[in-house]
Amino acid sequence: MAWDFETDPEFQKKLDWIEDFMREEVEPLSHLGMAAYTTLGREKFIKPLQQKVKDQGLWACHLGPDLGGQGYGQLKLALMNEKLGRNGLAPSIFGCQAPDSGNAEIIAQYGTEAQKAEYLQPLLNGDIRSCFSMSEPTGGSDPLTFTTRAVLDGNEWVINGEKWFSTNAQYSKILVLYAVTDPDAKDPYRRTSIFLVPTDTPGVEIIRNVGVGAGGEIGGGNEGYVRYNNVRLPYDALLGERGGAFVIAQVRLGGGRVHHAMRTVGACRHALELMCKRAVSRKTRDGRLADLQLVQADLADSWIELQSFRLMVMHTAWLIDKHQDYQMVRKDIAAIKVMTPKVYGDIAAKAAHLHGALGVSNEMPFMGMVTSALVMGIADGPTEVHKVTIAKQILKDYTPDNDLFPAYHIPKLREEAQKRFKTELGELRDAYAKQKATETA
Repeated sequence: MAWDFETDPEFQKKLDWIEDFMREEVEPLSHLGMAAYTTLGREKFIKPLQQKVKDQGLWACHLGPDLGGQGYGQLKLALMNEKLGRNGLAPSIFGCQAPDSGNAEIIAQYGTEAQKAEYLQPLLNGDIRSCFSMSEPTGGSDPLTFTTRAVLDGNEWVINGEKWFSTNAQYSKILVLYAVTDPDAKDPYRRTSIFLVPTDTPGVEIIRNVGVGAGGEIGGGNEGYVRYNNVRLPYDALLGERGGAFVIAQVRLGGGRVHHAMRTVGACRHALELMCKRAVSRKTRDGRLADLQLVQADLADSWIELQSFRLMVMHTAWLIDKHQDYQMVRKDIAAIKVMTPKVYGDIAAKAAHLHGALGVSNEMPFMGMVTSALVMGIADGPTEVHKVTIAKQILKDYTPDNDLFPAYHIPKLREEAQKRFKTELGELRDAYAKQKATETA
C-alpha cells in the first residue's frame, strides 16, 4: 500500500510549462474582451497559441493517441485542468473546451465511420464547433420528462420539440440532440436516443440566444433556445444504438464533471491569490487588511475549503483511473459536483467583498465567478440530484435491523458488552476497590 502526494518529475515539467504559458501568453488575451472570440480573433490570437500547445504534445490530452491526444488518465488531466482553470480561454487553446471535447469523445466511441469522417477530426482540430442540445424549457435535463420526439417515417426520423441552453448553437456545425424515440419502453432509461443534426438542416430554428448573468444585450448570449420543426434526418443520423442516450450521456458527463471541478479548483486558487494580494496591499486607518482578524478568518476558511475540495477531486480522479468504471465512482463524482458550486461561490463572494466596490465591478473577475458558481450548481445535473445520488450510494451499505431502534440501540449494545466482559469488569472493580482502600489507609 502506498500513499503519495508527489507528481512525477517529468510530468511536473509539463505542468510548469503550462503555468508559465498561461501567465505569459493566455491570460493577457482575456483583457482584449470579445475580440479574442471573433472569427478573426481566433485566427490572429488563438490559433498560434493552439499550435504552441500542440508542439508541446499537450493538445486534447483527454483523447487517446489514435485521436491525436496523449490518453492521459483523470489524475494527470486533473492536474492540468487546475492550471487551465485560471482563465476561460485556456480550454479552447488546449483543445478540451466544452461541449466540443465531450461531443468528440462520444462520436469517437459510438459514431459510425461516416459520422467520424465528417465531424470527428474537424472537432478535434478545433476547426468546427458543436452543441449539446439536451435541456428542455419544461423539463430541464431530466430525460424522463423530455417532450422532444423523434418518430420514424419510412427510413427517416422526423423530429419536433424545443431545447434551450444549447450552448454555442449559433456557432455550431453540428447539434448533438437528445430526443425520445421509444416513449413506451419498459425501461424508462431506454426511451431516449441521440442524433447528430447539422445545424443548417431545414426546420432547425434558433428562436433566440440567452445570456448568463447580468449585463449584455437581450438575445446576445451563447445559450441557444432551439426549436426543431419537422426536422427530417436519415435513419443513420442516430449516434450509437436506439434507446442508448442515457448510457452515452453518463460516459460523456462523468469525466466532464471531474474536469469542471478541477478547473474550478484553479479558479478558486486565482480568487484566493487576489484576496491575499489585496489583504497585504490595502491599508486602512488601523493598518493592513491582512492584520484584521476577520480578514484572516476569511482567508483561512477559504484556504481550508480549497484544499479540502482539491483533495476530494484528486482522489476521485485517482479512483476513476484505478477502476476504469464511472459507475463504481458515482458517489465520489456526485460529491465533487456538489462541492464545486459551494466552494467556488464561497471563495468568490469573500474575494469580491474584500475588494470593496472594485470587487463587484466588471474590472475584476469575481462577479463572473459568482455567476459561474451558480451555473455549476445547475449544469450537468442540479446539486439536489447529486445529493440524492450520494445518499443512495451511502445507504446501500446498510441493512435494516428491526430489533435495534435508536431509542434503545446503544443501551442494548452496552448491556451485551457488559455481559460479554462480566468477568473482566468484576476483576477491574475489585482491583480498583483494593487500590482505593490502600490509598485511604
